[in-house]
Amino acid sequence: MGLNHHRGQHPGKKQVIALVHEAIDRGVTLFDTAESYGYQTNERLVGEALKGYSDRVFVTTKFGHKFVDGVQIKTEEDSSPNNIRKVCENSLRNLGVETLGMFYQHRADPNTPIEVVAETVNELIREGKVLHFGLCEVNADTIRRAHRICPVTAIQSEYHLMHRAVEESVLPLCEELGIGFVPYSPINRGFLGVFGLINEYTRFDPENDNRQDLPRFQPEAIRANMRIVEVLNAFGRTRGITPAQVALAWLMNKKPWIVAIPGTTKLSHLEENLRAADIIFTAGEMRELEDAVSAIPVVGSRYNALQESKVQK
Repeated sequence: MGLNHHRGQHPGKKQVIALVHEAIDRGVTLFDTAESYGYQTNERLVGEALKGYSDRVFVTTKFGHKFVDGVQIKTEEDSSPNNIRKVCENSLRNLGVETLGMFYQHRADPNTPIEVVAETVNELIREGKVLHFGLCEVNADTIRRAHRICPVTAIQSEYHLMHRAVEESVLPLCEELGIGFVPYSPINRGFLGVFGLINEYTRFDPENDNRQDLPRFQPEAIRANMRIVEVLNAFGRTRGITPAQVALAWLMNKKPWIVAIPGTTKLSHLEENLRAADIIFTAGEMRELEDAVSAIPVVGSRYNALQESKVQK
């Protein structure tokens, strides 16, 4: 997403493609995109970057937001069968592939029963246009209902040390049903990364950075939540790892079927993120880290009211 969308200034196409190729050369095989990341722009960019590499990578994309003439209608969702099929055809063309590795519903559509969504994706799977079905930001009941119609391969929802709501019912259900879990924003939109890089004086790009509108990224909240970054920094310093590596390693040490998808536009951060995959924490270290972070109240909601209304509880 951050290659062009919602994360401020981004490098040019040539630099982006070079970074993607570097990631592949270093062993990255999973790439995640969506129709809505700049309305098909990100899909086309990813498709161009992955041209000739389709046998080495797995690409996932998403449907479900409503667009009219390329403009998102943010108060509505559209997972009608016709729209799912339209998005599928667009994504296949944008990505330059014959089959989508995973097709996620981006957000639940209150006007389309999940059973209808699941059956539509199941038809696309039978037609060879989609390989796997996924859901984003849904509750346990929706997962069960969808899974009865079409096997759900993965759930993609926000999950990191500052947002652990999925541990209540979603993760236990994933384990029960054999469904993978893909945490997006595993470093909390960069906040848990380099110590002090984001602070109360940070000003986000008003044209292309949604953090400016998120309660958790307002100056007062940033100032209060820096205590959590300080915990990660102190924990990592004694182990020779960065706060970002602590955050990523914590996720990957939780369960073997959890696969985080950190994003970056910088080679240095790519290298930093990849090294986190080799970090092993003991059970005692996991408890130490979780206890230290849990003792600090998180200030600010992760989304504004409209965005929060789109995620299931």
